[in-house]
Formats: sequence, C-alpha cells, structure tokens
Amino acid sequence: MPPGLAECHPGSLLLQRDAGLTFFEYTVLALLSEQPDRTLPMSELAQAASASLSRLSHVAARLEKKGLLRRVRRPEAGRRTNATLTNAGYAKVVKTAPGHVVAVRNLFIDALTPAELAALESIGSKATSQVGRANRFPCEDT
Repeated sequence: MPPGLAECHPGSLLLQRDAGLTFFEYTVLALLSEQPDRTLPMSELAQAASASLSRLSHVAARLEKKGLLRRVRRPEAGRRTNATLTNAGYAKVVKTAPGHVVAVRNLFIDALTPAELAALESIGSKATSQVGRANRFPCEDT
C-alpha cells in the first residue's frame, strides 16, 4: 500500500474517530497484545508490522506518551529495546477490537463473494511471503 493510504481508508478513519489511533498504531498494539508477555523486541515488532525500525520508533514514542506501551532497553543486548504493551494499552485493544472487526467486515469482507475472498486470501499470502523474503516494506513513512 502506498505511504499514507492505509491511514486514509474508511476503516482507519473510524479507528481515528472512535479510538484515537491510526491504523498503524492499532496494528502495533494488536501485535503486542498477541504475545504471551505482551512484549517484543522492537526489531521483531517492526518486521511483524512490515515497517522500518525508524517508523516504529516514532510511533512507539507517541504510544508511550499516551501510556499505551513502554520501551525498555535490554541490558544484555546492547542498544536493543523491547516494546511492552501496558495494561492501559491492552485495555485499549480489547475495547477497540470489536468495533474495528465490525468496520472491516462491513467495509470489505461483506462486499466480496466467497470466491473473491478465497482469491484475496491467496493474493495476500503471496504478497506477505514476498515482503517477508525481502525483510523490509517499501513504505518508509513516519
């Protein structure tokens, strides 16, 4: 997706209106919420979010100011840092997820036939594999 496009589609606008989060901020929080200890090294989180470490660092700083995540330097790993979802961040994901799922379903899923959904799944899997092999995402916006 071109830089900024994900932030402009109706689902993102609903996230911003209803939860005060951008699509990327929600993605970061959701990824952390799926971890057993709600923690990931920043480099792994960037890769999972298909973002540059620089972009993630800017967003993590904003989320940290909101009290939704905490960054902690890993003493045994030099300059490496972990991102941990705070209790407030987890509560935000739990509160936001149901509305986000409904919005995605209404805006995208319900408009497609079963055959189109199957094609979309196949295309998405191939694209995700390709991005994973490249180990980077073409968007470097902050």
